[in-house]
Amino acid sequence: MQLVSSELDKLAPERIENTPWSAHENGTIASFAMAHNNACIFLKYYVTEQAIQAKYRNTNDPVYKDTCVELFIAFEGETAYYNLEFNCLGTCLAEFGSDRQTRRLLPAETIAKIRRMASLRAGHENAPLKTWQLTLVIPTDVFSEHALAKLEATQVRANFYKCGDELPIPHYMTWTAVEAPAPDFHLPEYFGRINFMEAPYHPTEHSTGLCFSSASKTL
Repeated sequence: MQLVSSELDKLAPERIENTPWSAHENGTIASFAMAHNNACIFLKYYVTEQAIQAKYRNTNDPVYKDTCVELFIAFEGETAYYNLEFNCLGTCLAEFGSDRQTRRLLPAETIAKIRRMASLRAGHENAPLKTWQLTLVIPTDVFSEHALAKLEATQVRANFYKCGDELPIPHYMTWTAVEAPAPDFHLPEYFGRINFMEAPYHPTEHSTGLCFSSASKTL
């Protein structure tokens, strides 16, 4: 995992900087770097914020109430999408469905395939901002409603989020802009397009770091 993390550090990060429901987010800065090797998506979040909370420790707990980052992703032009949500410890909530009301949880054994490495630099107790990072290796078979032979040339739309519903001051940040009267991430019509560029060969999920290929945004 350290190799994956180091390789992702070489990529230019994408900012999660849209704040549709407030004028500012109390100094919160969030970004991510993303790559793939056809067998896996490699994803690293970089976050600096005022409050850190990690109450939820069990798979499919409501981690969006904690200090949380999220990936919502749809394949092959479908309206249904996966939501993968992680608190700053790496605890994951994962679902699939076509909208907020029709979601179903992914099995714990499927979610367990996601490899995670979290780090936190809190500084002294009264430091105004804390910095944390989360590195993820997400095998394609985590997307269990699809038979993904490879990622390159796959049509993908996605959005990336930073939130914390039960933080002292809740916040909601997005990668691509969202228009809604109240906080709502379950709006696939605002997903951006992800372009998984060609990988040199078709590796296994354990050959990380050998054939990274970055993902780019096309709205």
